[in-house]
Amino acid sequence: MAEDFSKAVDDGLRLSKRIYFGKDRAVAPPKPPPSMARSSTAFLPSAAMVYAVICDPGIVDNPDIPSYQPHVHGRCDPPALIPLQMYAIEMEVDCHHDTAFVTVSGTWRLHCIKGSRSCDCRVAIPMGLQGSILGVEVRVPRKSYTTELVVLEDDKGNQNFAPPQNGGFLIPNIFTLTIPQIDGGSNLSIKVRWSQKIAYSNGLFSLNVPFNFPDFVNPAGKKIPKREKIRINLDAVTGGELLCKTISHPMKQVRRHAGSMDFVYESDVLAWSKVDFSFSYAVSSSHMTGGVVLESASAHDLDQREMFYIGSMQGKLIEDTKSALLTALSKLNSHDSFNIIAFNGETYLFSKSMELASEDAVERATEWINVNFVAGGGTNISRPLNTAIEMLSNAQNSVPIIFLVTDGTVENERQICAIVKNRMTNGESICPRIYTLGIGLFCNHYFLRTLAMYGRGQYDAAIDVDLIESRMLKLFDKASSLVLANIKVDSLDDIGELEVYPSHIPDLSSEGPLILSGRYKGNFPKTLKVEGILADFSNFVVDMKIQNAKDMPLQRVCARDQIEHLTAQAWFLENKQLEQKVAKLSLQTGFISEYTRMVLLETDHLKKVKESAGTKEASKKSNGRFETGVQGQRMILLPHLGIGFGNLSATVENTPPGYKSNLPEVPEIFKAATNCCETLLSYCCCMCCIQCCARLNNQCATALTQLCIGLGCFGCITCCSEICCSGNEG
Repeated sequence: MAEDFSKAVDDGLRLSKRIYFGKDRAVAPPKPPPSMARSSTAFLPSAAMVYAVICDPGIVDNPDIPSYQPHVHGRCDPPALIPLQMYAIEMEVDCHHDTAFVTVSGTWRLHCIKGSRSCDCRVAIPMGLQGSILGVEVRVPRKSYTTELVVLEDDKGNQNFAPPQNGGFLIPNIFTLTIPQIDGGSNLSIKVRWSQKIAYSNGLFSLNVPFNFPDFVNPAGKKIPKREKIRINLDAVTGGELLCKTISHPMKQVRRHAGSMDFVYESDVLAWSKVDFSFSYAVSSSHMTGGVVLESASAHDLDQREMFYIGSMQGKLIEDTKSALLTALSKLNSHDSFNIIAFNGETYLFSKSMELASEDAVERATEWINVNFVAGGGTNISRPLNTAIEMLSNAQNSVPIIFLVTDGTVENERQICAIVKNRMTNGESICPRIYTLGIGLFCNHYFLRTLAMYGRGQYDAAIDVDLIESRMLKLFDKASSLVLANIKVDSLDDIGELEVYPSHIPDLSSEGPLILSGRYKGNFPKTLKVEGILADFSNFVVDMKIQNAKDMPLQRVCARDQIEHLTAQAWFLENKQLEQKVAKLSLQTGFISEYTRMVLLETDHLKKVKESAGTKEASKKSNGRFETGVQGQRMILLPHLGIGFGNLSATVENTPPGYKSNLPEVPEIFKAATNCCETLLSYCCCMCCIQCCARLNNQCATALTQLCIGLGCFGCITCCSEICCSGNEG
């Protein structure tokens, strides 16, 4: 899908050469990069972009200066995408501990369509690390569009693999939305909001937001003003002084307080930003720090309990998995022990016991991986997981860790979670940790999240199969950098109606902060002590600082993690009430979930809005669109945006993650022939036929044409004969 999008943009750039910009020779159509420098995904957006969706190339022209070019016959199938010129851009980023909320506002002009014609416009929003779309607002002449979340009672969430029609995810970090029928020459004012995670490693927070605009979005013309603005607001939860390390744009500090600071960048530019916005900072501290933030529920909050937030810190597919595992093995120290279990329908064990990570053992493991890592049908997780737990159950003076990497789904997932939960609860003080990595959309990510929670480990995902190696190594770095294990929070047991996410506290790693959040009722203790075991197995205690939330939107910061934990819990317990709770939290905070759907609400400001107090008309569905009971408004249903609960049939059939079967349809021109020709030509695609016909000489082409005409006439004669025979029988 990403390659198709990039190819459509490439076609659009070629098509945009038809646009006439006047006699000024300095103003020329956009030039795509040389073909030698392009990859199959070279034209994927690297910042917020808007494209004209071109089905009829004849409508492409300058709306201000018609060029009167010859008419173009034919249509673009699939449609070409012409990037629109951008006239203004502004971005504001609010950072709260490990979460950033990004708002991008900009103005684009439909500069490539005749003033008398119209076309759809596609908005593409690339997001940063673990980005989650929160909302899109679009204003055009006479109309406005906003996204909303709704709950559909009859929706089963089975549209996970449906291609985006009016919108959806192009790849996991690029959200697209189609705005229907915009007039040529119109300006589009667009505001986009999303959240993303701030990377953390060895005490350094690093934020990266896509903000790299290609040259062809710069407006044509020398005297058109271009002004870009960026504002970033930082708020550290853990206390301590913020120390700015690196920054991509020349920012000016406008505010600084203990634990917070603001920066602003604003400038007139000759061309839009050519680099992503990046910012890194640290919190000064000589030891492990932490903080607790409290916030009262708002009047419209569905849950009226108080909130708290605790932050602490200190094939191709199989080949990528092999590469990541081999890299992880190379990072082991000689005194570390390891073992490897490969599984599909069967289980393959590298060694009957744990092996020291000597050079010889790593070399033998490498050879074993190359032989035994073979894709096969089916997935059996229970047997290798039980084997690993049994093998590590008697480990002493160490924290044993199990890595589970899978791209498939199994039938007994709930049973596996229940067994692990019981073993970890009733086991020894240092039980084996379970770290899970889900690949693609065919595995059940909520099963893997639940398994990691009960195993007091970490969960991660590589929805995009190209990210397998980087995500797996990141997970390995977290597991190999533990600084505090068996963490307990005192005084929480005395709080009424307490709810904590996650319910089982994972270990603290230097490669990522530890986040706990939840709800409570009553009085929160004035001091909070956190206990744990250090790497040398000595006890460690730290006092948490209690503070009330001021500028921090606590519910929004916690919402995504709580939705994902509650969804996993609802799946594990098969609890409908929890599903409803997730849906309500999703509607209240704007974060997508498995039980809500995003819709695009269109408002026509020229039509008189019918107001009827106290009456609501039921929505009516027509061709995927929902018509509301208010005149001048309609809702367009977008594809399901959740990741789903796995695909068992794809796992059994050993379908690679990301694979999509697109069987070519029989061209209409071939369907007019007789049944025998239709059967023959059904196995051909349009491009194959075109390439074949292009190599025919004139005489052969004439003979083939006459043959097709004759077969067509023979088909008509056959039909007439059947009619005559039927008439005679009557």
